[in-house]
Amino acid sequence: MVINNCEGVGVTVENMKIYMDNSATTPVKKEVVENMILYMTENFGNPSSIHDLGKTSKHAIENARKKVAKAIGAGESEIYFTSGGTESNNWAIKGIAFANRNRGKHIITSSIEHHSVLHACEWIEGQKFEVTYLPVDKYGLVSPEELKSAIKDDTILISIMFANNEIGTIQPVEEIGKIARENRIYFHTDAVQVVGHIPIDVTKMNIDLLSLSGHKFQGPKGCGALYIKTGTKIETLIHGGDQERKRRAGTENVPAIVGLGKAIELATDEIEESNKILFEMRDSLIRGLITIPKTHLNGHPTQRLANNINVNFEYIEGESLLLMLNAKGIFASAGSACNSSSLETSHVLTACGVKPEIIRGSLRLSLGMMNTLKDVDKVLEILPEIVQKLRNMSPLTPQEYRTL
Repeated sequence: MVINNCEGVGVTVENMKIYMDNSATTPVKKEVVENMILYMTENFGNPSSIHDLGKTSKHAIENARKKVAKAIGAGESEIYFTSGGTESNNWAIKGIAFANRNRGKHIITSSIEHHSVLHACEWIEGQKFEVTYLPVDKYGLVSPEELKSAIKDDTILISIMFANNEIGTIQPVEEIGKIARENRIYFHTDAVQVVGHIPIDVTKMNIDLLSLSGHKFQGPKGCGALYIKTGTKIETLIHGGDQERKRRAGTENVPAIVGLGKAIELATDEIEESNKILFEMRDSLIRGLITIPKTHLNGHPTQRLANNINVNFEYIEGESLLLMLNAKGIFASAGSACNSSSLETSHVLTACGVKPEIIRGSLRLSLGMMNTLKDVDKVLEILPEIVQKLRNMSPLTPQEYRTL
């Protein structure tokens, strides 16, 4: 696998470049690329055309739809392709709000949602809707009891993410879905970090709407889907042609949809085997990192994604840490890639009660199947040295945590 650095020069994993930012994006699998190329070259027809090339593209889309549906236990007619998780989240929230405003104008979400959910909810508030932002505990978990207490007579939607993109905490989705169903409220979950990593059954979990994105499970960027349970009353946001059964206009991105279908098929078939490997690497990394003095694990210790490690190092600044790791060929992040250009403190860690001065020293390592235990060992060899170097440079570091 080739990874490009900021100058555009290709470097390989074999040359000790270690990619641990899989929550931001993943490399596209070779089998996925091979499937996509065919629909960029030979089978390039517009799926709305009635000739054979168009029919071939249309059949490919429906085949991918079938694979997505199977992966989450849905019906094929309940899958709608989008440009990714952000569009799917916006469609779920705004679409439900506009279509059901005669029933009520109250929405419940959590304080640690992805910005595509939070900003959509903020916008909805400007349209005279009311939004309740549930708090979380120190692990990032929503309380089902607090959720029940937040429900009002005019609540029309509950939107709680399946697992958090920064700290990896997995929410009690099935219990939340049950509460929503008992109160006849639509339940949407942002499952972008989960699809292809945790088995999902939308019927068993009482999920009405679910967002997913292909590039989180080794599919292409710019392609996702929204599951909409049959019978759900939802407005269309993108108007134009009759694509996606008149619910999402615009010529379909056939190669990307084909790639998403292949990627989700491969990922869901390999969940058990992959997670076994990822758990071993994750737990080894956590054990090693918490031996560094004044290091704190963020998120739930066990109820978390198999590939997620998020820690804080006291007395250091996270951006410097990332730059020094990058110089050593280790690619990681401080949190959500969608917010990496902002100097804003992590809203997720803030909601979990982490002090601002400690949040500054955050590091997220997110593993993928290209990683090995050798990578883990290398990170645990390099990272403590960098942390110590930064602490030695900081005027805030107490004497006992400096190298003498």
